Amino acid sequence: MSDNLFAGDDSDYVEARINNIGFLDTMGLEGAIVLKSIDGIDFPIVAFSGEVAQHIALFQQGKKNDIPTIYNLVEEIAVMHDLLLLEVRIYQSDSVLRSNLYFQNRKKEILILRNYRASDAIALAAYYDAPIKLRKTLLEKKDNERGV
Repeated sequence: MSDNLFAGDDSDYVEARINNIGFLDTMGLEGAIVLKSIDGIDFPIVAFSGEVAQHIALFQQGKKNDIPTIYNLVEEIAVMHDLLLLEVRIYQSDSVLRSNLYFQNRKKEILILRNYRASDAIALAAYYDAPIKLRKTLLEKKDNERGV
């Protein structure tokens, strides 16, 4: 993807993959996910609903038939307007993780949905098999916390 397609500098982000999905409690109410950057740095994300974690896991297993209403809404709008999710970018806004979702239509025009919950964006990326990108500053903070 060309840098000029997107607002913002793509070099500020690094691609990551879903490495692990789980729950922080025995009832499965609070989800956790670990993203791994292409450089091998683990980046945990916690404090989101267990339901979202469950859907991410199902999407990764290829089970995409029974999706939550809100994701179905995105899917219907995408189909109606010939939109393809190209990627999601995760960044920090104040003390929470947020995301921008980058869609492209058949005319190669880019639609950016800004400032959505990172967990929902990751779920949509898993549903669409779209790349997930982390802002490099998040990984740099993680390295500094580890003393690297």
